[in-house]
Amino acid sequence: MKLRVVVADDQALVRGGLCMILESQPDIDVVGEAEDGVQAVAVSVRERPDVVLMDVRMPNLDGIGATREICAATAAKVLVLTTFDLDEYVYEALLAGASGFLLKDMHRADLVAAVRTVAAGEALLAPTVTRRLIADVLRQRRAVAAPVSDRRLASLTPREEDILRQVARGLSNAEIAAELVVTEHTVKTHVSKVLAKLGLRDRVQAVVLAYESGLVRPGT
Repeated sequence: MKLRVVVADDQALVRGGLCMILESQPDIDVVGEAEDGVQAVAVSVRERPDVVLMDVRMPNLDGIGATREICAATAAKVLVLTTFDLDEYVYEALLAGASGFLLKDMHRADLVAAVRTVAAGEALLAPTVTRRLIADVLRQRRAVAAPVSDRRLASLTPREEDILRQVARGLSNAEIAAELVVTEHTVKTHVSKVLAKLGLRDRVQAVVLAYESGLVRPGT
């Protein structure tokens, strides 16, 4: 079964290029396009895609607002298209439910791999993108505020807390399994329990909580 993708970007040339790259893959089908946030929400609710590529700066409804509405109304994973000079939007995008970030100067292979990764449920993208952005934003936030304790962390077992730390480092299930010397299936089970106990949508939200609570600190 093909992965269903919606592409939202107000620049027709960029949008067309993204669609062309994705449509060239045998396992991906672009089921809709949008030139603003309102259209992105409408087409996502109608088509129920697996993944939505979402630009941040769009007319009528920006990418943050559209992400929030799409995540509330559908099971779609949203990948936010960003550049490093848009770091101020990262935290709001995460709160809105974004599952990761893509750089607009990404390589073709990175775009395709990211869509497949997120659709498969990994959610957290390469540490060089999502983890760096999260760390930078939260470092700036903590320059004026101390880490916020989160009572939900008390519900985790020592092993689950350790798993959360590894997830926050940007490691995949396979990498965590290798580091902790357990099976990948065991890691997947622990990650699912962590998300359920903390009431989180995906791994990206887990990373944010880990940094915000001080469980993991930028640079560690």
